Order: sequence, then structure tokens, then C-alpha cells
Amino acid sequence: MKGFRSAVMVSFLFGVFMFYMAFFHGDLLSGIFTKDNAVILASADYLKAYAIDCLLTCFLFCFIGFFNGMEQTTFVMIQGIIGAFGVRVPVSFFMSRVTPVTLFHIGLATPCSTIVQITLCFGYLFFLKKRSENMGHSDYETFRQ
Repeated sequence: MKGFRSAVMVSFLFGVFMFYMAFFHGDLLSGIFTKDNAVILASADYLKAYAIDCLLTCFLFCFIGFFNGMEQTTFVMIQGIIGAFGVRVPVSFFMSRVTPVTLFHIGLATPCSTIVQITLCFGYLFFLKKRSENMGHSDYETFRQ
């Protein structure tokens, strides 16, 4: 758990930096790849939604690594499928139907998905902790059983 917490803190620092760059300077980031002003403006709009996800993925990716390390790969796969097909695709589709259609609105599907996946990860962590306590174990090492 100490390693997990440390990983979240370090990755969150990078996430804050990327949030700042993507949200407030998406045009500069987009300008690295193109000089077409329309593309730069559209991608900067999308990057504002991506920026929100930069703050969230530090938790999700650390959870995924944590659970994979505990050999809970089935849960990792299930929460990934739920996030992608149960949230990201439907929200993207819905946002593409809302007027005015913007890349920012469509891009919000990703942080929506990440929030659901983080919630699932917290729920699964509490489930594993409770199961471990019920089995008479007090540490996270026993979650692998």
C-alpha cells in the first residue's frame, strides 16, 4: 500500500503538469504537430477534456498496476471493458448527438469512463480488504489468495 500511495502521489504531480499544459496551452501542444489553425483549435478543444483525465488516470493506472501485481487480472480486464464499452463509447455517442457538437464534449467521455473505473477499483479494494479481514488476515499480501 505504501508503494501504491507513493506511485499515486508521483504520478499525480505529473498529471497536474499535464493538466495545466493540455487545458491552458493545448494550442501549443497541438502546434507541435501541425500549422493548420483549424486543426490546432479543434485539438486544443479536445485537449481540455483530456486535461481532466490527466488528473484522474494517475489513480486509475496505479490501481491497475496494483491489482495486476496482486494477480487480480480478471478484475482489471472487467473494469476496463466496462469503462470502454459501458461508458466511453455510449457517452461519446450521446455527446456527438448534443448540439452544438464539440470535441470538448465528445472528449468528456474519457474522464467519465475513468471516474467509473476508479469507483470500481475502490469498491474492489474494499471488497478485497473485507475478504482478507474475514479470513483472519490483516495485510494486503493475503489478497492474492
